[in-house]
Amino acid sequence: MAVKIKLTLLGRISKPFYRIVASDQKTKRTGKALENLGYYDPLTQPFTLKVNREAVAKWIKNGAQMTETVRKLLTT
Repeated sequence: MAVKIKLTLLGRISKPFYRIVASDQKTKRTGKALENLGYYDPLTQPFTLKVNREAVAKWIKNGAQMTETVRKLLTT
């Protein structure tokens, strides 16, 4: 099973809110996650980003790949 660290969309129309999750790469954007790793709120000024970096490091060590968007968020 290939695991991706990606964003899942929550919130409502015009009020997006994202969770950062580890999930199978074939699951849908709103599909079931293996583990919640944090969240991202783009509407607050400055944007809110809270991540469990130890859990992210654990998943990467076990072979998970990050999406490009998550990689950019975690390097800011």
